[in-house]
Amino acid sequence: MIHLTDAQIDNLIDFPQAIAALESAFRELARGAAAVQRRVRTEAQGTKLSTLGAVLPGADVAGAKVYTTLRGQFNFVIVLFRASDGACLATLDANAITRLRTAATTILAVRALARPGARTAAIFGTGVQGAAHAHALARFAGVQALRIVGIEGDVALAASVDEAYRAMGVTASAVSTDEALDGADIIVTATRASTPLFDGRALSPGAFVAAIGSSLPHTRETDDATLARAARIVVELRDQAREEAGDLLMAAPGLVNWHDVAELGDVMEGLTTGRRHRDDIIVYKAVGFGLQDVALAALAYRTHIERAR
Repeated sequence: MIHLTDAQIDNLIDFPQAIAALESAFRELARGAAAVQRRVRTEAQGTKLSTLGAVLPGADVAGAKVYTTLRGQFNFVIVLFRASDGACLATLDANAITRLRTAATTILAVRALARPGARTAAIFGTGVQGAAHAHALARFAGVQALRIVGIEGDVALAASVDEAYRAMGVTASAVSTDEALDGADIIVTATRASTPLFDGRALSPGAFVAAIGSSLPHTRETDDATLARAARIVVELRDQAREEAGDLLMAAPGLVNWHDVAELGDVMEGLTTGRRHRDDIIVYKAVGFGLQDVALAALAYRTHIERAR
């Protein structure tokens, strides 16, 4: 058995590979060929232990991510098994995988749910996920203008993205909330906010909102006005969203009809409709689930073995 560090994983997986691996995993789940273990949280005296996992027969792996949360800080590890014989293959640090899989999945959601020709994106948040999403949208979503909103670090993040991708025709700037929402095609919320970040009445027709910052049932980044205007709500896994997605669980009664909430894999597989009309507002609420972690752990392990030959 081997152990792969975050530094090694950064050298083993690139973003296009991650997107492809995640797309395959989501489609496998939609076809009923994979299974997901929903997150379980256990807490005592301020220390929280969380576990989540998946079985992916198509990649011949099963695994679980285990992590601690202490004073707002996370430490992750993944245990990976071979599905066909149960052998333990590897343990992996999972900070790099967590950063990568969230932004890569958002790119899949943008491709599946944003309106064609979307060119302007607003990002709320300047932390690890805010930065990861800014770079991902600039490189892989056809975005030409990025608007960054943050309590701090917004100017620095905008400058770094602007410098990195200006040759590709991408510009980035730090702006106010009102400026960010004005005409934005894509809005990503990647913060630790516990209350809504903006008034959903300010969203432009056709906007796609990806709320990815919270996986807690008592916090939300989007408001009831956003949900009321949404023609479609999409999640990674409906059962897990019903336990963790505060954006949806804290909504006013009747705003969220769980029978109409779609899963991203089903949209990708064509089993259900995502966007029906160009002016539809679509909300994608992500909480993160084990399928993503196991899919990228399998990719990192497989790449490591191939390079070692």
